[in-house]
Amino acid sequence: MTMNNSYWLTRFLILRLLGLVYAVAFLAAINQIIPLIGANGLLPVGLFLERVTGALGSRGASFLRLPSLFWFAHSDTALLTTAWIGFLLSLIVVAGFANAPMLGILWFLYMSFVNVGQDWYGYGWEIQLLETGFLAIFLCPLLDPRPFPKRAPPMPVIILFRWLIFRIMFGAGLIKLRGDEVWRNGTALYYHFETQPLPGPLSRWFHFLPRILLRMGVWFNWLAELVAPLFVFWPRIARHIAGSVIVLLQVILILSGNLSFLNWLTIVPALACFDDGFWAKLLPRALVRHAQAASARAEPSRPMLVTAWTVTAVIALLSIQPVLNMLSPQQIMNTSFDPLNLVNTYGAFGSVGRERLNVVFEGTTDDIPTDSATWKAYPYKGLPTDPDKLPPQIAPYHLRFDWQMWFAAMSTPDEYPWTLTLVSKLLHNDPGALSLFAANPFPDKPPRYIRAILYRYSFAPPGSPSHPGNPGSPSHPDHPGNPNHPDHPGHHYWTRQRIGAPWFPAMAADDPRLKPQ
Repeated sequence: MTMNNSYWLTRFLILRLLGLVYAVAFLAAINQIIPLIGANGLLPVGLFLERVTGALGSRGASFLRLPSLFWFAHSDTALLTTAWIGFLLSLIVVAGFANAPMLGILWFLYMSFVNVGQDWYGYGWEIQLLETGFLAIFLCPLLDPRPFPKRAPPMPVIILFRWLIFRIMFGAGLIKLRGDEVWRNGTALYYHFETQPLPGPLSRWFHFLPRILLRMGVWFNWLAELVAPLFVFWPRIARHIAGSVIVLLQVILILSGNLSFLNWLTIVPALACFDDGFWAKLLPRALVRHAQAASARAEPSRPMLVTAWTVTAVIALLSIQPVLNMLSPQQIMNTSFDPLNLVNTYGAFGSVGRERLNVVFEGTTDDIPTDSATWKAYPYKGLPTDPDKLPPQIAPYHLRFDWQMWFAAMSTPDEYPWTLTLVSKLLHNDPGALSLFAANPFPDKPPRYIRAILYRYSFAPPGSPSHPGNPGSPSHPDHPGNPNHPDHPGHHYWTRQRIGAPWFPAMAADDPRLKPQ
């Protein structure tokens, strides 16, 4: 078998990149899972499990509907221990060692979080990671964990990875085509870089590119999402071009924003478009020689091949509903059709916001919580707060709280009742709640009042100098009356304008609207 027909290097790269994505996902759980769904979290997992059990009638039925280790134990210790085991196993995969049981454990551990994570795990890339992780189980041998074992990658599983990238990209293209007019008229990127959930350090540069380039970006998006997927099953040259276009789009998205680990994860199945002959021209010669040696001494495995074809048959049957959904004028995106999330439907940014709204939590120690009081903002880790601050690079790490607050800004507090719990915790300087923010503006004692203000943020043109904020808005981070006002010249990255009445009115710790601690 020539290197043009083998996939040893392809498997090596798929597993290493998948291990990296798993590691980032489990690291986010280590750092955030306790304040989010822990016993004292914003959405405690224990209460969620009780509600599900009540709705489905029994714990057994609940487990079958939402498989998770946390039906058996869901203490904070259990949550953290599971996250650490997943993280350490992921690092082993990154280091080059993987077999079917190891990848199966990673898959089930992560599914355990997704199925009880509630709002915090409701993103399309969670089920995409589960589907990708499930396929990877059958890409490597049952026991041999070496980077180049004696069993070749099963071709049916390589085809399944191509089927996955086809559905991811084509589904995303169709949802845009059927969705927002700005995609169809080529103006979507006039807004996307500014209004995306978490802009990155280069987002403003992309936003101010000449509009003809932004239109060309939309056309390239159509090429990558509606044209390239049609060629992922073609002969190698067409397949290589299609895979390259898909990967290039993901690289551009990585550079232009902070879309969690979505783009890194999407690259994983796209790698199946390339064979060893392609990688041999790009990778170090020592690695290529290892792959060639493994191919020369490879031994066929009938059980491995039978298993691969069995999985292929199961995936084919489970693909019927996702395909029908993709073809439907009422297409939905990021939805699972089976309890194990084996075959899902995908799509992103079917609509693009025209303005960026941010909810900013502010506190004061003053006795009277009027606009003239001295309000200090709780800075987010990723979402814009201070207009003078360059958006940070976060991805592939995932700030789950920041993402939910991006959604909340387009809704009302009634749709996000856990924000009341958050306010109550901030009024008590709760360490878990404070860990979700970049800093605590009240380190010595809790504030007397907390409120939440809705702002409209817009990118300031490059080179815009800092200025003293919006008149009459002492809560503005660089307003002269604010203690956080910078004492050195800087550059303005954002302009912002307060919108209407407070998103949350000022509340004290004894406010009856707040949930007790």
